[in-house]
Amino acid sequence: MIGSLRGRITAKSPPQLTVEVGGVGYELEAPMSTFYHLPAAGAEVQLLTHLVVREDAHVLYGFASEEERRLFRALIRVSGVGPKIALALLSGISVAAFAQCVQNEDVAALTRVPGVGRKTAERLIVEMRDRLKAQADSAATVAAPTGSSAESEAYGALVALGYRPAEATRLLKAAGPGTHSTEELIRRALQGAARE
Repeated sequence: MIGSLRGRITAKSPPQLTVEVGGVGYELEAPMSTFYHLPAAGAEVQLLTHLVVREDAHVLYGFASEEERRLFRALIRVSGVGPKIALALLSGISVAAFAQCVQNEDVAALTRVPGVGRKTAERLIVEMRDRLKAQADSAATVAAPTGSSAESEAYGALVALGYRPAEATRLLKAAGPGTHSTEELIRRALQGAARE
């Protein structure tokens, strides 16, 4: 998986751009929220990425911030919402405004985004309410677990393995206090999960 790119912008034509990294030009699609922060063609840029593999193509998406990428990844898990609708949502509404729409159950605001109909907006509100709450809870719990970067890395690894943020936090707390390496924390958390 390609997690990020740092290179020179060789072409910009929303929603597509090309970033040259070490002589290789990567074509990306990015939301308008990212385009607003991009420097001019020829300048250096670093973007976080997400690769979507389909039968007919591999499409790389670029984001200016981790919040945008995290929301994109959550959106494409919603049934009936693909990368194009997720990109349209990120282009038409900020991450904070989207969270506010979901919290307030504001279907009308979501349907103003091109490609989002009433049923899709309602599904987004229902499915994203819990995910956004879990993300906010995990951000609060993991913001500074104990000041340990090993604990933060272990948390990220557990979430990447498919554990819910609250579950990952619980498993790490159960792994026991003390100074452990990232690998040791992950091993203990997985052993604890296997015992349950």
